[in-house]
Amino acid sequence: MAITANQVKELRERTGAGMMDCKKALEEAGGDMDRAIEVLRKRGLAAAAKKAGRVAAEGAVGSYIHAGGKIGVLVEVNCETDFVARTDEFQELVRDVAMHIAAAEPRFVSRDEVTDEVLESERRIYREQALEQGKPEAMVDRIVEGKLGKFYGEAVLLEQSFVKDPDKTIQELLVEKIAKIGENIQVRRFSRFRLGEGIEKRQDDFAAEVAAQSGRA
Repeated sequence: MAITANQVKELRERTGAGMMDCKKALEEAGGDMDRAIEVLRKRGLAAAAKKAGRVAAEGAVGSYIHAGGKIGVLVEVNCETDFVARTDEFQELVRDVAMHIAAAEPRFVSRDEVTDEVLESERRIYREQALEQGKPEAMVDRIVEGKLGKFYGEAVLLEQSFVKDPDKTIQELLVEKIAKIGENIQVRRFSRFRLGEGIEKRQDDFAAEVAAQSGRA
């Protein structure tokens, strides 16, 4: 079937891919927009996989302040060259990732950062929940693994749904940018700050310490 200019324009607006890539994807998908998006995503994954081993030592540290100064984020996003790091598209990506972190509260960048202690704690909680609900012992392990998958989707930045486009994950967002920009891109680290976070606990700890010392006096 013939692919119209309006179809190509719509796909480009939805994916950010180049005009010719959009046209080829639509032709491959028989004009189906959703299938064409999937074609582009698969191509992006292939392109990203080829670049994944390349050193990304340039980039930018971005920030985002939200809720009247009550939440702040610093994030380091790396690319391969200073030229790309200074482009509007890369800077926009850094801002988007920082904004997402402010909104979605990830705890880790990737699964590799999740410690064995955290995983063991989560498994123990899920197992106890399943047993308390009367689930058969034979099903418990499968239930636990299923809940761990959900945990990753909530706690790991790369596996979270992008707040500006929930149909894609942060990893898929990066893959699209890698395919479009042509360089390896990685989120290296981030810090998220919330006004007053931890103060109440520190005050409680201080009060407990004072009380203990008073008891010894």
